Amino acid sequence: MIDGKKSKIENTYKSHPVEIVGIKDLTSDTRYFKVRCMNDDMKDKFNYKPGQFVLFSIPGVGEATFSISSPPTRRDFVEFGIRKVGTFTNALFKLKEGDSFEMRGPYGNGFDMQSLQGRDLIIIAGGLGAVPLRSALLYAEDRREEFNQVFFLNGARSPADMLFRDDFMAMASRGILDTQLSVDEDNTGEWPHEVGFVTALIPKLAGKINPENTTALICGPPIMYKFVIQELLKLNVPKDQILMTLERRMKCGQGHCGHCAIGSRYTCLDGPIFTYYDVQHIKELI
Repeated sequence: MIDGKKSKIENTYKSHPVEIVGIKDLTSDTRYFKVRCMNDDMKDKFNYKPGQFVLFSIPGVGEATFSISSPPTRRDFVEFGIRKVGTFTNALFKLKEGDSFEMRGPYGNGFDMQSLQGRDLIIIAGGLGAVPLRSALLYAEDRREEFNQVFFLNGARSPADMLFRDDFMAMASRGILDTQLSVDEDNTGEWPHEVGFVTALIPKLAGKINPENTTALICGPPIMYKFVIQELLKLNVPKDQILMTLERRMKCGQGHCGHCAIGSRYTCLDGPIFTYYDVQHIKELI
């Protein structure tokens, strides 16, 4: 299965060895990791949805959650974009190609891409939000015939800060998806795309979408959500069709530590995908 149906893994608490088969720097503090399951049986059973996450484990260091950045349509490897922010990622960044560590999951609800077939999609990413949304984006490109119009709007502070910049620029050139890239400021003088906040790209979709048949997928810094949602509501996109991934709140990923608890709900167990309707009723989510 490649559609992110329920995992065949009997015990998702059990970790499995993965080997690093690719590493490259995306920005000054964020690195791309490509891993493969070392157990062929595990590779066949590892099914996930875009928007789900896994836990990495390094003996003597600990565990941490990371969003999957590759689509389930590509079975030979799993990709991640990871920012260096603390003890665990410091240790992870010391590993090299050929090294291994433990991974378990997937966890979380993810995006149900099958339920979005035939719809217009607006995928809006800001900064590190490009990491989890890249999975849904590449899924939509790989299975382009299953969706109506697909718009990808991606923003970053500068060209040097844009994650997967070369990949997204190549995607814009392919024209399979309507891809719009924007930076807050161009400090190179050579940026060939938009300059300005990513929210300025949203009004340009007016008249191009059928709001009732549109689903928006959003991920970015907290301040971005408010203004992106305002623009989507102006396009009359229904509140329950605006989906947000809030994986930044998570820590243990299994509802044990309470770090992501909001009232009786846990971001890691009930999410990390929530609708704007959910957010209106649980203010603390963003």
